[in-house]
Amino acid sequence: MTFAISNRNAVAFLLTLLLVSVTPSSSTLQQDFIHCLVDNTDMAFPIRASFFSPDQNATLFKEELESTAQNLRYLTPSNPKPVFIFEPLYETHVQAAVVCAKKLQLHMRLRSGGHDYEGLSFVAENITPFVVVDLSKLRQIDVDLDSNSAWAHAGATNGEVYYRIQEKSQTHGFPAGLCSSLGIGGHLVGGAYGSMMRKFGLGADNVLDARIIDANGKILDRAAMGEDVFWAIRGAGGGSFGVILAWKIKLVPVPATVTVFTVTKTLEQDATRVLYKWQQVGDKLDEDLFIRVIIQTAGKASKTSNRTVSNSYQGQFLGDSNRLMQVMQKSFPELGLTKKDCVEMSWIKSVMYIAGFPDSAAPEALLAGKSLFKNHFKAKSDFVEEPIPVEGLEGLWKKLLKEDSPLTIWNPYGGMMSRISESETPFPHRKGTLFKIQWLSTWSDGKASEARHIEWMRDMYSYMEPYVSKKPRRAYVNYRDLDLGTNEGESDAREWGAKYFKGNFERLVKIKGEFDPENFFRHEQSIPTKLG
Repeated sequence: MTFAISNRNAVAFLLTLLLVSVTPSSSTLQQDFIHCLVDNTDMAFPIRASFFSPDQNATLFKEELESTAQNLRYLTPSNPKPVFIFEPLYETHVQAAVVCAKKLQLHMRLRSGGHDYEGLSFVAENITPFVVVDLSKLRQIDVDLDSNSAWAHAGATNGEVYYRIQEKSQTHGFPAGLCSSLGIGGHLVGGAYGSMMRKFGLGADNVLDARIIDANGKILDRAAMGEDVFWAIRGAGGGSFGVILAWKIKLVPVPATVTVFTVTKTLEQDATRVLYKWQQVGDKLDEDLFIRVIIQTAGKASKTSNRTVSNSYQGQFLGDSNRLMQVMQKSFPELGLTKKDCVEMSWIKSVMYIAGFPDSAAPEALLAGKSLFKNHFKAKSDFVEEPIPVEGLEGLWKKLLKEDSPLTIWNPYGGMMSRISESETPFPHRKGTLFKIQWLSTWSDGKASEARHIEWMRDMYSYMEPYVSKKPRRAYVNYRDLDLGTNEGESDAREWGAKYFKGNFERLVKIKGEFDPENFFRHEQSIPTKLG
């Protein structure tokens, strides 16, 4: 069921069919929005396949709302819901949506992959009514090997981008995220780190151009938006400056053979000593080598019911296993890596290995865009500038063993990350950073145990304060954490802004005030238009 702008009578008839069973308040908003869309776009769209509301079809609305949401904490009945979800098919639909939301005073939330850790792409706690504009149908990817670049639309996932690159070449890649179901639109706007960041920097460091819709509904490329806005959108986090339609990314060279491995150490296998050494060498290893540490609790090998802590060293090396073994024997022999631990494969298969796909999965699995991680969870992040001493690690083990399902992932820095200025993009976590920590606690019984798990997370976070970055204690904006503060007051914005962006925050505020002075694009931690 589609219509074109020229057929006004058909529009009226379709609206009548669509809204006959919808409650008056919702129908008025949706009807006004659709009429406005028709007046502001020349591209046809199917109403029933583009609009989802609880009054029109509660089952379909629920399915669509939950389709890409990663953090199940924000899908409970008590969480505010959008009056409807709109899924545009063309860029002109998004333009019209911005114009119409502004005209009708509807607050807009933008979703490309649905992975926002605090659900800000599909929940608005204190602003009603609101709508969700879901960009998941805007997922075209055009790879141009002649220019070593690609255009990727915002609704495409990391996995799709990687797949389309390898379709054209086995020796090209892109240094973005480890999670294949991330929407590229919201991913790059926060920085986007991945397993090749020590070699090539962040995904945002490899963006050449972008297309963004401003608060007036205009599509702007890099030249039209200006260098200040182009700077801001490569690290400031999503939902502050406009709707990212597409990114032009720079492809990077990857070898035909990539080697991966996972080596696990428990506390009984000297895990503490090995991790202490990793902290000293992880950022100084060969730039072709990325070794992250996945730390969680596990059952002991013995028949007792006691738990232990396991540290899994997951590595990706841009080269063959022979050279990897030489690097490891020279720089990190304490891990005890053997040739049997090493698996050689293509770059695209190494991406899937890091993302958690089974060995048997074909690259086409990346096209599914399905998250392998859907849980109720609370997350935080830290950056570390000096090795955490052994006594600090031992205290951390005690904390982890008190929680049901804790998970922390430590990602090494150094290499290219240390050579890029902290003011090159809004992402400031560069030289001097040894590694970044992601903290997670997950649970499956919803509200029943939520308070207990969040209390544990905050207690653990407090315990780690002496061992992580200071003045400010820094955080990664793509691991959104509303505990750091919200936009309820100017002092709150200064507090969380410095933690995410350090000295770049004031420049971001200035650009926001000039580019979106009415603060149309906003959420609980969006960049404010001014500071007191």
